[in-house]
Amino acid sequence: MKKIILILITVLVTACNISSSPEQNNGITESTTIEDYFPIKENTKYSYEGKGNEFATYTEFVDYVANNRIQTRTNNGGTESVKVMEIKDGELLLLYHRGETYFRYNFLEEEYNNGKILLKEPLEEGNSWDYDENTTAKITHISKEVVTHLGNFNAIEVTLEGEQGKTVNYYAKDMGLIKTITSGEGYEVSSTLSSIEKNVPLMQTIKLYYPDTDGIHLNTIDVPIEFYTNEEPEYIVEKNIKDLSVYEIISPNTKINQIAFNEEEKSVHVDLSEDFVTEMNAGAGFEGMILQSLTNTLGNYYGVEKVYITIDGGPYESGHIIIEEGEPSLVNYDNVKEE
Repeated sequence: MKKIILILITVLVTACNISSSPEQNNGITESTTIEDYFPIKENTKYSYEGKGNEFATYTEFVDYVANNRIQTRTNNGGTESVKVMEIKDGELLLLYHRGETYFRYNFLEEEYNNGKILLKEPLEEGNSWDYDENTTAKITHISKEVVTHLGNFNAIEVTLEGEQGKTVNYYAKDMGLIKTITSGEGYEVSSTLSSIEKNVPLMQTIKLYYPDTDGIHLNTIDVPIEFYTNEEPEYIVEKNIKDLSVYEIISPNTKINQIAFNEEEKSVHVDLSEDFVTEMNAGAGFEGMILQSLTNTLGNYYGVEKVYITIDGGPYESGHIIIEEGEPSLVNYDNVKEE
């Protein structure tokens, strides 16, 4: 009888150990956090292979990282968009999403009231929350096998269901988001992680405007530029304009103090050091062309029509031209030579 009881106890203990083993719970313990399943990494390019839609294939770059926030840039071949996400109080939050964003700008420091919860602790099956007023989210599996080109992963499965359909996201340890499946009536679209590349910069093209030798028209040249994580556009734009040796748009000692994008007004404010004025060797007409070149360059890159130009935080004033405080310079392509 004692042997039978001992055998039963052994079986029960073994069963308990099996049910709580790492293979069953994906290695998740009380100390496991969202950071384990959504690591924030700099200078990284993620590529996803899509099925079911031509825009399901995309690449994602890490633009900025600071204070548990990350800004990513997605390019699906048709458009570029940016997202700001934050890990805070045991939640992965989507704070901001902006489509049609082809320029570089740091949105991390903006104030955001509420975010949509993408993933929430505790990381256990059955944990649920409101994604938005029409969509609920739930951890439906904590060790779902997902097949990718990078290998097979046991991932956390998060299912978002709403009136328009269902989205299932898969997060793998030390990898982040490895797969998304969106489905509805008569369709299913998926994106699966296919590669991760480190120390890869974001490549863009900026159209630089400069005065023509005829003193009347503006010429253009397309210049490739690159950004690593947390590199600001002030330095990159300044360097490339200075490298344009046809005409000295910005003098060697001039610094771009700040470039600020105004979302509501759809404008850009550029603040230059005083050297821009004091070192400019130009008459009134040519100075006007230089200002128009700078205005067109920034206006074209940021997709705006108004550019505010200031000097060390104050109004622009030279011996020829005065720009009143709050007066914008307008983008104008009328005198641009056709390429």
